[in-house]
Amino acid sequence: MVVILPETPLQDEVREMIVELNAEMAPLTPPEFQFQMTAEQIAESATTLFVARDENGEAVAMGALKEHGSNLGEVKRMYTRAVVRGKGVGRLLLDRIEGLALEKGINRLVLETGEAPAFEPACKLYELNGFTRCGAVLDYPDSGWSRFYEKKY
Repeated sequence: MVVILPETPLQDEVREMIVELNAEMAPLTPPEFQFQMTAEQIAESATTLFVARDENGEAVAMGALKEHGSNLGEVKRMYTRAVVRGKGVGRLLLDRIEGLALEKGINRLVLETGEAPAFEPACKLYELNGFTRCGAVLDYPDSGWSRFYEKKY
């Protein structure tokens, strides 16, 4: 059982998850095609971070909605710690992100993820939740190192 709430990224537990996420992603994609966000960037007003906490209050996953205006939102920084992978926490996070997007009148969500085999579980999650592959979005380059998804409402 997890509880998912909006939280500030400017806390040690979340900073640790950001470091873990970046460390896991670093060997999978060349640095110039990694689109990381710092805790300070996530803390900007256009981004809402959700943190999933287990029954002991430990932060076990995170995901964010970044608003881009014109009814466009982006799913960012989705990460689940190994201890909860495969237990549906990612789906719960994605549901919360989508719910907030709908509340804010966003009618198109996009995201960028990696193209390496290690990203397949994330791609499967997005596809099972109604996201479809699309061309490059926002200012991401179409490099072959990224896969892009969208969902329209």
